[in-house]
Amino acid sequence: MATRVLIGGQWGDEGKGKIVDVLTEKANWIARFQGGNNAGHTVKVGDKKYVLHLIPSGILREGKTCILGNGCVIDPAGFLQELAEVHEGGIDTTGRLWISDRAQLALPYHKALDGAREARNNDEAVKIGTTKRGIGPAYMDKMQRTGLRAGDILEDDFEERLRQNLIEHNQLLKLHGQTELDPDTVVPEVLAATEQMKVMIADTTQTLNAAVSKGESVLFEGAQGTMLDIDHGSYPFVTSSNTTSGGAATGTGIPPHKIEDVIGVVKAYTTRVGEGPFPTELFDDLGAEIARVGDEFGATTGRARRCGWFDAVVARYAVMVNGINWWAVTKLDVLDGFETIKICVAYDVNGERVENLPAHIRKFAACKPIYEEMPGWNCPTTQARTWDDLPENCKAYIKRLEELTCAPAGFVSVGPKRDETILTPSAPADLSL
Repeated sequence: MATRVLIGGQWGDEGKGKIVDVLTEKANWIARFQGGNNAGHTVKVGDKKYVLHLIPSGILREGKTCILGNGCVIDPAGFLQELAEVHEGGIDTTGRLWISDRAQLALPYHKALDGAREARNNDEAVKIGTTKRGIGPAYMDKMQRTGLRAGDILEDDFEERLRQNLIEHNQLLKLHGQTELDPDTVVPEVLAATEQMKVMIADTTQTLNAAVSKGESVLFEGAQGTMLDIDHGSYPFVTSSNTTSGGAATGTGIPPHKIEDVIGVVKAYTTRVGEGPFPTELFDDLGAEIARVGDEFGATTGRARRCGWFDAVVARYAVMVNGINWWAVTKLDVLDGFETIKICVAYDVNGERVENLPAHIRKFAACKPIYEEMPGWNCPTTQARTWDDLPENCKAYIKRLEELTCAPAGFVSVGPKRDETILTPSAPADLSL
């Protein structure tokens, strides 16, 4: 493995953390390229469970170096809390975790604004369902060129600029009818947190490019999923960053032609958290059963995930916009108890068959799934460790997903642990477990 990008092929929560953990055994570097602590990667190592929000999942592998790239937004307090939890789990991060000096900071006033704006969206048609972590407002400051970056922490005027930004954001909070933040409370708290971050701030663009030039392997870890991409997702019910594979280049400073492989992660069914259209959503006992067996609750927010059948239209779209070379299919075991399994192969929009993803949210909301049915395997797969161990109907299901999405499956996962991962006959030659 040289340079690979790993992204979500649905609405996030696809199990990327586990797949990153598996792949990092052969990677030297793991770089997160977008988003903030609004993400949630859950990884089980032995009997220990780690829930990571911002820190790359590769930190759980001894000897691997992790980077938070310039495309990320860093909440200093949240980052330090997460770091403390990692240390409590027995993971030593000394010299293995670096923050780009170009990464934006998500600060307390961003979180206050995020909550204020979401509270004002009483109309369900426009309510986004954000995590209220301040991610959107932080990216807004970035785009209007007023945000503070990690590298600014190292400058003498950081406190002065922080106070000025807080004053300006307090005016926005007033407009939203919210209580202003007290500078004499907020500023010292931010300064205390950022002081601990100083030793981890570096020019990671130079570092990563040097590593790639030497032929060292780099895994670029995406957060959220394709359908939450600010440009290519189900806008406006999206996150505030580019979650698709192109974000790996802009979010770390690696030239696009240096990326050799793109891995898409999808569940064997579909879920999403938050508001917005979801064509295959199940509102019956089947949806509740998938949620129960799959333990479908957000790692970051604890919110229940909406569940539905696999949407091949969404997955095929993800292949197109990301250039996905192969899939990692997770949570296959969740479907073990179903006698019949459905796959959405196209949409019905006012009587018209549509096989591509509509850009406009109203047309997308009007999409009704057109299903193809397959027989389930109706037996447990959790003990399977090779492709041949899987039931024939299970293998047939994976092969049908490959056909419908125009991309092969390299991995399938039958549980949350590292060893509950199976290589398929379509896996690239350099993959091993």
